[in-house]
Amino acid sequence: MQIFDVIVIGGSYAGMAGALQLARGRRQVAVIDAGIRRNRFAEHSHGVLGQDGKSPALIASEAKAQLLEYPNLTWIEGTVESAEKAGDLFTVITGDNKTLSAKRLLLASGVSDHLPAITGLQDRWGKTVFHCPYCHGYELNQGLLGVLAVSEASVHQALLIPDWGPTTLFTNNCFTPNELQLKQLAARNVRIETEPVSEIAGEQSAVVKLANGRLVELAGLFVASLTKPASPIAYDLGCELAESPIGFYVKTDEFKQTTIPGVYACGDLGRAMGSVTFAIGDGAQAGFAVHRSLIFEGLPA
Repeated sequence: MQIFDVIVIGGSYAGMAGALQLARGRRQVAVIDAGIRRNRFAEHSHGVLGQDGKSPALIASEAKAQLLEYPNLTWIEGTVESAEKAGDLFTVITGDNKTLSAKRLLLASGVSDHLPAITGLQDRWGKTVFHCPYCHGYELNQGLLGVLAVSEASVHQALLIPDWGPTTLFTNNCFTPNELQLKQLAARNVRIETEPVSEIAGEQSAVVKLANGRLVELAGLFVASLTKPASPIAYDLGCELAESPIGFYVKTDEFKQTTIPGVYACGDLGRAMGSVTFAIGDGAQAGFAVHRSLIFEGLPA
């Protein structure tokens, strides 16, 4: 059985960025990828230097094609069912019951988004409903925008959005802004709507239907999805999690190593905030760190 230097679990932007550094370091690398990118619902990816406006699928496919040029990289399409430490190695079992071993694991399986249970919201995710104004705000052409609250933390998002268009905060029975928050929102000319949201409709725009039947048409609606690791592998390995105002991610040190020695995490899985740009940078940093650990582990102390 071949023993890899590193197994990368997850082959989206962060996983590929990490794998690229390791492959260029002439290490034996395996990437196991289920092909499910977090931004698969969006037609275009914006704010990525040199890739602005390209489709997420095209960016990923071009990156994969470049990776496959490295003969020391093995790409495996599939899922990971389990991973555990076995002596000095990590053993990974795939969904089709293949067993692989490696000296290091790099977890890049991302997070899953959980939206409020409002009719029509999920169907419009990535189309007229977004989470990141830096990724999608400019294209809304300074039209009327909204922020759907998921918690008190949504005030932060509502204070950001007016740079992209006139903004309404839909509190949706999640919280009542305090005196300071009201002053801050007023300073940014954010309108507050306390009537609960019952449905999101519209195709070219986000039409917010309120509980009293009133309709509010917006160029786009922003909502901070609640996140959690998309794969249970980090839990199974015993990696400690950290919590942000919008969910959970895997805790890492400055070198992207988790609380389990030899296990690293990057991208949305290893950060409180996510974007394609952050994922690529985070993956590259993790790739450097994993390579460094392989070099210095065997040196005389």
